[in-house]
Formats: sequence, structure tokens, C-alpha cells
Amino acid sequence: MDLLACSAAREVQDGEIVFAGTGLPMLAIMLAQHTQAPTAICIYESGSIDGRPKDLPTSVADARCSYQAAVADGLTDVFGQLQSGKVDLAYLGGAEVDLYGNVNCTFMGGPTGKRLTGGGGNPDIHSLAKRSVLIMPQLNQKRRFVEKVSYITSPGWKIPHWPDKEWVPKKEVYGPAFFGGPAAVISDMGVYRFDENGEMYLDTFHPGFTAEECRENCSFDLNISRVKGETLTPTYEELDLLYKIIDPEGIIMK
Repeated sequence: MDLLACSAAREVQDGEIVFAGTGLPMLAIMLAQHTQAPTAICIYESGSIDGRPKDLPTSVADARCSYQAAVADGLTDVFGQLQSGKVDLAYLGGAEVDLYGNVNCTFMGGPTGKRLTGGGGNPDIHSLAKRSVLIMPQLNQKRRFVEKVSYITSPGWKIPHWPDKEWVPKKEVYGPAFFGGPAAVISDMGVYRFDENGEMYLDTFHPGFTAEECRENCSFDLNISRVKGETLTPTYEELDLLYKIIDPEGIIMK
């Protein structure tokens, strides 16, 4: 868990505006603010902007999110910030992600498939943030990393063009409205990024795994030719911050 939190935190650049949800995204933005991105601004979906909670809130609705906040408003206002193009980075998850960064959290399978919890703010955030980072489980769950998702809740870099259903770059379908998209996928096995064609490749594999194991845990032929090596392990400073300052209650860092 600490490796995922640190990997996600390292995606934040100083001064950026970051949209974060409950759980690991909260750990990531708070860790980033304590380390390389002290002036990064966090927006929580419930309406808090630039809150500085002393320790980890239990959810985006926790009153701690609004501690020392510049704005304590509501969902409509923060999604307005997103729609106006002010959000640099967003953290998201999903049930499935595909080769092109499309996310599914709506429906899996054919006529006898399963309905999932639904998109919530996922499609808005994934479409309107300048870039997004997906945090998802992968080990022994290759069905989550697929060539094409069962249902597109949130568009990645390539989507079907109507009515011929040919998969084309997203901007050919939406025009200039949505130029953002997934920058990385962080799993419990590695960190994945997207090439100039909008296709996923392995950037680094976590300690204890190999590039080949990461590919074996995908349902498509993952590109591992560009892998840089092992993911950087958490530093002592990062671990100290996570366990003693950010989440001393062990809400996530148990």
C-alpha cells in the first residue's frame, strides 16, 4: 500500500490543482504536499478546495477535508472548476481499464453480465482533467486489464467512432472539447503509461515482480519494450510521513 501511495504522490508537480477522491488518492496528494509539491492545491468532490487536514480524512465528506480550506462549497462549484479547465491532475479507479485507457465501472459481460456501482463523477473527471492517474488492483486479476473494456464509462485515448464503430483517437470524435486523458495507471504490480499512439506500455515494475509477470497479468499483449526497471521504493521520509503524520490512525496504512 505504501508503494502505491508513493508512486501516485510522485505524479503531482508543485503548484498543480489536483482532484482527489476517498482512500489512496487522499494519501497521495497529502504526501505530495509534504514533499515535492508543497503548493499543490487539492480539490475534494464534496466541495472543499485547498483544505489542509492535519491527518487523513475518512472520506471526501469528512469535515477534516475543510480544515484551513480556501473554499468550502459544494459539488457543483468544484465540478465547475473542473469544467473550466483548471484541474491539472485527477486520481481515479475502475473495474476495468483497457489498452487505450478507457475505464469501465458500469457493466461487465454480455446479456447475462453484471451491473457495477456506476460512474459517479468518473466520466466527467476523466474527460475534463488535463491528465488522470488510475489506481487499480492487478495481481491475479488480469480480467481488469483488457484489450477493450466491456463498457466505456470514461473515455481514454481511443474510442469507437459512431456509426462504423472503428476505434479512432478521441479528439476525432469529440473535437477540441476533451484533450485530457490518462497519463498513468498504477497497480499493485507496476506503473503503466501511454505512448504517442495512446496505447499502454509498462514503465516500471514494482519490487518483487518482473516485466514478464506484469504482461502475464494483462489480458492483452502488453508492450514491455520501454520498461525502465524497478519502481523506486518509498524513502524513509515518505514512510515516516505516511505512518506517523498523514495516517497515524491507520485508516489505510494498517
